[in-house]
Amino acid sequence: MEHRYLRNVVTLRYELEKCTGCGLCEEVCPRAVFRLHEGKATIIDRDLCMECGACSRNCALNAISVRAGVGCAWAVLTSKLRRNQQSCCSEPCCGG
Repeated sequence: MEHRYLRNVVTLRYELEKCTGCGLCEEVCPRAVFRLHEGKATIIDRDLCMECGACSRNCALNAISVRAGVGCAWAVLTSKLRRNQQSCCSEPCCGG
């Protein structure tokens, strides 16, 4: 089952006009929220974002912002409560 927030509550913001298409957001996102399309990043599914902040920390032009930690903390806690050794991802951003 795929982790999703309630529809349209994620804090992820993206400004297309600032994007140069470097592709770092697509590379670092553990949930595959971004994809490059015609030389710019696009958001595939905003509701998949776990708000880890990797995209915004790696965007040199500040085209992406997110209130990091909100969704990520939820995913880590949920995995621990379920006694699942694996959380939402294996990235150090969320202690997976």
